[in-house]
Amino acid sequence: MKRILGKLYVQVLLAVILGAIVGVCVPETGAALKPLGDAFIKLIKMLLAPVIFLTVVTGIAKMENMKELGRVGFRALLYFEVVSTLALVVGLVVVDVFKPGAGMNIDVATLDTSSLATYTSAVKHDSFMDFVMNIIPDTLVDAFAKGNVLQILLFSILLGVALAAVGPRGKPFVDTLDSLMQGMFRIVNMVMRLAPIGAFGAIAFTIGKYGFGSLFSLGKLMACVYLTCALFVIFVLGPICRYSGFSLWKFLKFIKEELFTVLGTSSSESVLPQMIAKMEKAGVSKPVAGMIIPSGLTFNPDGQAIYYTIAAIFIAQATNTPLTLTDQLIVLAVLMFTSKGSAGVTGSGFIILAATLSSLGTIPVAGMVLLLGVDRFMSEARAITNTIGNGVGTLAIAKWVGALDMAKMRKALDGDAESPKPVSELEPAHQPLELTRNIRKPA
Repeated sequence: MKRILGKLYVQVLLAVILGAIVGVCVPETGAALKPLGDAFIKLIKMLLAPVIFLTVVTGIAKMENMKELGRVGFRALLYFEVVSTLALVVGLVVVDVFKPGAGMNIDVATLDTSSLATYTSAVKHDSFMDFVMNIIPDTLVDAFAKGNVLQILLFSILLGVALAAVGPRGKPFVDTLDSLMQGMFRIVNMVMRLAPIGAFGAIAFTIGKYGFGSLFSLGKLMACVYLTCALFVIFVLGPICRYSGFSLWKFLKFIKEELFTVLGTSSSESVLPQMIAKMEKAGVSKPVAGMIIPSGLTFNPDGQAIYYTIAAIFIAQATNTPLTLTDQLIVLAVLMFTSKGSAGVTGSGFIILAATLSSLGTIPVAGMVLLLGVDRFMSEARAITNTIGNGVGTLAIAKWVGALDMAKMRKALDGDAESPKPVSELEPAHQPLELTRNIRKPA
């Protein structure tokens, strides 16, 4: 029993259950525990910038073939766009079949939209070029100060390429960064010990503030989101796993600690450093893991994509807003772009949805009031799906570009890798697998 309770994912699961009990029995106390969850997320976000920077720079600096970097990036973006679009389509099909908002007959004029002010005030109507320009930081300090993942990733790639071009003269600096990275992952290990406390506070707050009553009142919508996420994982990510040479079920067991942490914190960002380390343990080369996991937060938001389509069409159904097939396809097309960049942080999805509905003009933004009570309860499904999709995508892309050690992956997923360690003790490999080491030469 002591051995079981010592596992981090068991502690997180127990904390989630205890948090739910506190939220139900003493909701005022539960609502007051919000700082516990927020503090844990802030600790993780504090580490994201240096972990991404150090992992990507050291990984790329030790690469032997720079041409492969562009090939990996292009294929990763192609994979992300195809899979996240499939998520949008799956969500659209399910919401049209089950029609969770049909029969509610909500009069938009009677809705109190004052509670939406926090979200609509943050709405931005960025064009595609604005999105591209925002990837370039005004200054390096600004990128790290704001924790902008894409900006940090851009600078890290450029510095890694530059150090690789310098050659032996840059080795002392690369070795220093590598040593610093070991220290950063040790800090991650320390912070992860607090995951049960963070999960306890987050769940207690959610249930204490919103209660299970709001859950039941919109149960059909909740069921649609969770069902769609499950269908997507099984019927979209499952075949990708099989094609890539590994079992979805074994992969889920491999990242179970991360999934329970995400369940408690409702944020896929909370396990980003651990996911990078886990992918390296599963045989993904260091530069590929360091590039794909952080960029997947922005470009591969599978759970968010599912939520957006279901939420948008649900509002139209609930408010009796007529939508033709063409209208729905337009919604899907717009979401293909607006869904990018919102997966990492809890609550950001609501802002992006508000921006999308505002830009469309066909679905009333005021209808988002209907989602306020249950949005937090659906964030767990979104974050878990994002995390699974990001991990599967990393292995699939690594296999695609020849940067995956298949033997090492099978050992890791079978649970018999050398010296297996819990996630709280994970650290990056001292001698990372070079990107070009497993790449097959074209015939």
